Amino acid sequence: MRNRYIESFEKAQIADKNIPQFKAGDTLRVGVKIQEGDKTRVQNFEGICISVRGTGTGKTFTIRKMGANNVGVERIFPLYSDSLESVTLLRVGRVRRAKLYYLRDRSGKSARIKELRK
Repeated sequence: MRNRYIESFEKAQIADKNIPQFKAGDTLRVGVKIQEGDKTRVQNFEGICISVRGTGTGKTFTIRKMGANNVGVERIFPLYSDSLESVTLLRVGRVRRAKLYYLRDRSGKSARIKELRK
């Protein structure tokens, strides 16, 4: 049983954010605020969501993209963090797993995910 005060605080935190519904296999573009000295800028990180875990304000998701020289780069983002500027859903993937950790071992065409057709 969770404390009702904690639940009301989490609802207030969640209500402020405008985040689309997504799941593992979807391609996302995440805008992250980066502070360099006294200036702030937004850096986009675009890749495939390989996992979503947690509940409430502690919910996190992992994005994987292929960087330079085919090196895989993964970042874990807290969903309701203040450093997230935007989360944009680019493609809806068709997968049959909740965690796509098998993509870590694959590269090239075998690492592709089919797009969900409507």
